[in-house]
Amino acid sequence: MFESLQPMPADAILGLIAEHRDDPRPEKIDLGVGVYRNARGETPVLDVVKQAERRLVDTQDTKAYIGTAGAASFNAAMQSLAFADAAPDDRLSTLQTPGGSGSLRVAAGLILRARDNATIWVSEPTWNNHVPLLGGAGLTLKPYPYYDGERHVIRTDAMLEALRAIPRGDLVLLHSCCHNPSGLDPSEQLWREVTEIIVERELVPFIDMAYQGFARDLDNDAFAVRHMANKVPEMIVSTSCSKNFGLYRDRVGALSFLVPDDSTRAVLASQASSYVRTMYSMPPDHGAAVVSTILEDDALRAQWIVELDAMRDRLCEMRGLLHGALETKAPDHDFSHLVRAMGMFCFLGVTAGQVGILKRDFGVYMVDSSRINVAGITPDNVDYLAESIAAVL
Repeated sequence: MFESLQPMPADAILGLIAEHRDDPRPEKIDLGVGVYRNARGETPVLDVVKQAERRLVDTQDTKAYIGTAGAASFNAAMQSLAFADAAPDDRLSTLQTPGGSGSLRVAAGLILRARDNATIWVSEPTWNNHVPLLGGAGLTLKPYPYYDGERHVIRTDAMLEALRAIPRGDLVLLHSCCHNPSGLDPSEQLWREVTEIIVERELVPFIDMAYQGFARDLDNDAFAVRHMANKVPEMIVSTSCSKNFGLYRDRVGALSFLVPDDSTRAVLASQASSYVRTMYSMPPDHGAAVVSTILEDDALRAQWIVELDAMRDRLCEMRGLLHGALETKAPDHDFSHLVRAMGMFCFLGVTAGQVGILKRDFGVYMVDSSRINVAGITPDNVDYLAESIAAVL
């Protein structure tokens, strides 16, 4: 049966993980894998998550199925975290999904049920898994300009011009904050301009919010979602708890729809339930139960925000450290985009050939595009990293 299958090319990030793991050099640095790490290179379980898990162990009295939409308490908490009071509940429908990736894939399936020839426009560049998740489901994907790789800025004029030319009714995929991979986000004013075009062209915004709380804070990072919710009749929002709760392996995400009225909301909820039943039947419970436990308890929520702020502050600090070290060790090169970007990712701005030399000669690992995860930087390795980068420029 399977003899006709051919091996698929290895995932670039997974390949880097293996290469870094097997590299015997003690000074090696991994800037590729997309998870948060502390100054010791660990991806810790948040203290508040451990507290919530202990509470669940003591109080949870069943492991029965939770239904296709997931836990109602989780859905309500995540919907409030994303939208606050920007839209009435009778226009919103939220379901729990297996991570942000599961959210994106369910959204793609429901879009295709509604419109089998749907086209979605994605930023150039975008997260590399957007294409297989959405395009692999059957959506037509087309690019719009976003990042200038030479000047390390958002291509504002080109982006707005492209959005104005998108056919009416098409979808536009937007990164709410911490744009992956560039790390450069629109200002609030630019978001307002984008929203005006979306309203004028009757486009459907599809917002991927995988890093809420990692750019500025929970409320500011949801500005695009909440501003558009006040302006548009329809919107799709995909959220993830992998980064801001550190629940990577527990696969916790949510998918929200803003629709014109309650009757449409009821129809969409039934379609979502039907679609989920054909994919994974129902989402896993544990991680989502942890999240709702935290968000529904004032003390736990306050502690979570403190831990989230500490993760965000560390990323900002590491950007500043690398930028400062490169100003000293490579003064003829402008790396100011390192401190203008937000979140875990940005482009370093070196060539694929230089990326190869960094790996071969210095044990510094990143993908060929030079997208780096700044969580791999520490106070102990930043000088070595800057010296290595300066050596290949």
